[in-house]
Amino acid sequence: TVINYQLPVAGLVTLKVYDVLGREVATLVNEEKLAGSYNVEFGMQKLELSSGIYFYKLQAGSFVETKKMILLK
Repeated sequence: TVINYQLPVAGLVTLKVYDVLGREVATLVNEEKLAGSYNVEFGMQKLELSSGIYFYKLQAGSFVETKKMILLK
């Protein structure tokens, strides 16, 4: 699975994945990024996650967005 995002200005970016109980299962990005378009691959094989619903939260400066994704094996 690939998550795409764009930054209008440079800043600290965090992208984390949570299960339906709100437990953090992965931190995909936690670093300063320049303005531009990015994509990050979410490799489920390394994490040994089961099928189900997960959420990812993108934080960049004061912007915060949470989206749902479904993992099917």
